[in-house]
Amino acid sequence: MKFDSILSEIDGFGKFQIQLVLIQTLSRITLPCHFLLNNFMAAVPSHHCNVIALDDGGIFGNLTREQKLSVGVPADQDGTLSSCQMFSKPQYQHLSGLNSCEDAATVQCQTGWVYDNSTFKSTLATEWDLVCSRKGMNKATVTIFFIGVMCGAPLFGYLSDRFGRRPLLLASYLSSLTFAVLSAFSPSYVMFVIMRFFTGMSLAGITIISIALNVEWFGLAHRTFSIIISLDWTLGTILLVGIAYYVNHWRMLIVAVTSPLILSILAWRWLPESARWLLANGKTDAAHHYLMQCAKMNNRTAYMTTITQTELLESAQGDTLDKKYTIVDLFKTPNMRKLSICSGIVWYGVALTYYGISLNITGFGLDPYLTQIIFAIIEVPMKIGLYFFLEKAGRRSGEMGTLLLTGLSLFINIFVAKDKWAIRTVVAVLGKAMSVGSFTIIFLYTTELFPTVIRQNGLGYTSFLGRLGVSISPLIMLLEDVWHLLPAIIYCTVAVGSGLVSWLLPETLNARLPESIEDIEKPRGQSMRQEIQ
Repeated sequence: MKFDSILSEIDGFGKFQIQLVLIQTLSRITLPCHFLLNNFMAAVPSHHCNVIALDDGGIFGNLTREQKLSVGVPADQDGTLSSCQMFSKPQYQHLSGLNSCEDAATVQCQTGWVYDNSTFKSTLATEWDLVCSRKGMNKATVTIFFIGVMCGAPLFGYLSDRFGRRPLLLASYLSSLTFAVLSAFSPSYVMFVIMRFFTGMSLAGITIISIALNVEWFGLAHRTFSIIISLDWTLGTILLVGIAYYVNHWRMLIVAVTSPLILSILAWRWLPESARWLLANGKTDAAHHYLMQCAKMNNRTAYMTTITQTELLESAQGDTLDKKYTIVDLFKTPNMRKLSICSGIVWYGVALTYYGISLNITGFGLDPYLTQIIFAIIEVPMKIGLYFFLEKAGRRSGEMGTLLLTGLSLFINIFVAKDKWAIRTVVAVLGKAMSVGSFTIIFLYTTELFPTVIRQNGLGYTSFLGRLGVSISPLIMLLEDVWHLLPAIIYCTVAVGSGLVSWLLPETLNARLPESIEDIEKPRGQSMRQEIQ
């Protein structure tokens, strides 16, 4: 008797599973808030040099603000004030309409910048002047955050496979809350990026453990429903926009978007441990306890009275109980090695293209709040459609299709002029929808691909490569200075390439979750991926 058979008998998607999902939603809505936070926290408002240094004690001090800017700051080709240059001396001839400044020497801003605070009262850029020659430091904040996520993924993957899903989730909640609050009150840029690194590392635990815990408690017939559950990301994105609209100070914004974790910590006591993990590690009594809880809540207690501890152990294939697995085991055997390499490449491509679009909301000519809302709303019909598509067509074709269509959208936008913002935005929204689809599928797909004994290690490893892609993604935008089309070409190429690689992965539709590495290495006909008849 397999564990999936036991779970189906006590209802693989009843009140017990719904309670599990709702509790985890409290923490999961904070994930997009932090992962997309730089769109608002690190926004760069319009700015120009502070021209107070040009005050010569004479005429300059009597000029209006507009006149001071006219004689102190050169204009760019589009007529807007230069963001990074100022005249070395006041150009008073501009007051009489003589705009020739061929002989006027310009210099870098001498006494800081003046920012347009009409949209954002305070951001990282305005707090520490992360503009012009220091704009790379602003981009680096999101890169360092995702390097933290990248490092935290394999760490929490290993620890949760070693010590269980439940205690590591609590550790993630507590550490995420602590480091986020510390980052909000950081007195310096250096301390801020260090705290953001550890915040990302801590949030990685929530990211990979929560999805695995959900899937491990879902019956085989209901695993695809995790696609609908992923709407909690959409809810979190909308929550971020709402909070960011009313909280315009970056420090308070961090505190506000992290606050749901307080509720998660309080609700943690009602979270169950994964019965699959408990059985895979020989903890039969604890597994029976949680299975009884599930049966009681789902009104299926009669069945559990007929299940012995021996049958429970057999359901998890107890011959692997004494072995402790590490990330190295992902590459020791042929099928696991192929699975790990291919899924890692797909994760890298999915994450790089998704965040390449998501972290560039100012590149479409619309208000950043409106763009983010559009990106969030398009996820709803996309994920609902994905649910029905995956139930019929499977995970592999869904992953490949969404990645190829993402690449196609990026390719089309290469040939659309920047002044045609409406067309660019429509194509970008479609591309975002496809990239959302690829990211949504890959979480479910990866959870189904890796066996229980090493599932969190697998998720940690693939998430590590995914976050590597995310860390590089914002830096790719800096390549615009080399060639303005280069970032789009890179994103397009990676999306198409990873989509083709995804076809090398096995299909998991209507297949039992593998429990051990032996299940992966078995011939196809004997594998745990064999469909239930």
